[in-house]
Amino acid sequence: MQITTQNRAVIRLQWITVAWMTVEFAVAVGAGIRAHSLALAAFGGDSAIELFSAVVVLSRFYIGDHLEQVATRITAILLYTLAIFIALSSAASLLLRISSAEGSYVGIGILLAAAIIMPWLGRRKRELSAQTCSSALRADAVQSSVCAYMSWIALIGIVLNTVFHAPWIDSAAALALVPLILYEANKARKGEECC
Repeated sequence: MQITTQNRAVIRLQWITVAWMTVEFAVAVGAGIRAHSLALAAFGGDSAIELFSAVVVLSRFYIGDHLEQVATRITAILLYTLAIFIALSSAASLLLRISSAEGSYVGIGILLAAAIIMPWLGRRKRELSAQTCSSALRADAVQSSVCAYMSWIALIGIVLNTVFHAPWIDSAAALALVPLILYEANKARKGEECC
C-alpha cells in the first residue's frame, strides 16, 4: 500500500494522540485516586477509551482503506462506550453525592493541558477526515472534541467544588454531552460519509 501525504499526516497526528492520551490517562487517573475525585478518574477513563480509538484509526491508516468500515464500527462502539461511561459515572456521582473530593494541582494542570491540546487535535482530525474521506477518523475527532469539553467541565467542577463545595456541578454538566456523543456514534455506526 502506498502511503499518501494526507495519510502520513494522519499517521503522525494519531501517534501524537496516542502519546498524549497515554500521558493524560496516567496523570488523570493517578491524580483522581490521590484526590478522591470522581471527575478526574472519569476523565482518565475517557482518556483510555480515546487511546484505544486512536490506535484503531492508526491501524486503519497503516493497513489500508479496506479496513475503513471495520475501524468506523469500532470507533462507533467506542463512542457508545464513552457515552455510557460518562452517563454512569456522572449519575453515580450525582446519586451518591460523593463529597470527599479534594483539590488537585496536578489534576488542574492535566485538565488545562487537555483543554489546549484536545481542541487542536479534534480540529486537525476533522480537516484530515474530510481530505481522506475517513469516517473512522471523523469519529475519532469527535472523541478528541468531547475530551476537550470534558476537560473544561471537570476543571470548572473541581474549581467550583473547591470554592463552593458543590461537587455535583461537573457531573450534571458532563451529562449534557451524552446526546452529542450518541448522535455522532449513530452517524459513525451508519457509516455516513464525511467528505
